[in-house]
Amino acid sequence: MDQYAEESRKTRGELSARRGLAYGTEPCETLDFFPVDYPDAPLLVFIHGGYWQELSKDESSFPAGGLVPAGVAYAALDYGLAPHYRLEEIVGQVRRGLDWLIGHAAELGVDKRRIHLSGSSAGAHLVLMALLGDWRPGGLHPADAFAGATLLSGVYDLEPLRLTYVNEPLGLDETAAHRMSPIHHLPDRLPRLIVARGGAETDEFCRQHDQLVEAALSRALEVRDLRIQHRNHFDITFDLGDPASTLGEAVLHQIRFT
Repeated sequence: MDQYAEESRKTRGELSARRGLAYGTEPCETLDFFPVDYPDAPLLVFIHGGYWQELSKDESSFPAGGLVPAGVAYAALDYGLAPHYRLEEIVGQVRRGLDWLIGHAAELGVDKRRIHLSGSSAGAHLVLMALLGDWRPGGLHPADAFAGATLLSGVYDLEPLRLTYVNEPLGLDETAAHRMSPIHHLPDRLPRLIVARGGAETDEFCRQHDQLVEAALSRALEVRDLRIQHRNHFDITFDLGDPASTLGEAVLHQIRFT
């Protein structure tokens, strides 16, 4: 996590950014936007992890260092943390932020048809919640509003977490855990997905990865199942903006294909 912060500070020193753009009325409802120098650019939005309790957009700038020079605008989306915000509220904040980006795409120099999502761990959970069909970003089905998504070492079934210390600030009961587990509510349609995990992951993260891949195959336009053997749960995000890595190459291919 210290490396997230250090690499993010370095990236902000090297690239221009519009920091702290408000997408809502809460102080936490802000994002940092890293533009590219031509109009109608594709955009990758990153949702940070931290079990909905830690980290922020300030530790999430570093992927822009590889993406912006490759012609991809980048946004790091912030949200409120538990226990000050309930998980339902956090999901709503992320959805509002994404809807704001769609509505302000032209102003930002972004092609609203080429918005891609990405998230790590709890951030991958929030991305998948944004792809469910029970809201209408920009008036569109999520599969039409977003061109693709990259899910890194995600949490898609919250029931196992409910039985651990992680649930103390979340306060989920069995009903809420099921309601907030996207694996149980996948829509009929999903955009192109990259589902990736590190080689050094716990058995439960591996199980949830495999469960999502299997469920998404019949719903998504395309699913790329990546296991990055030399990475773990925490450092796989460093490959997101690295075009020379397997993950980074897959992300750029997805963005350029759509």
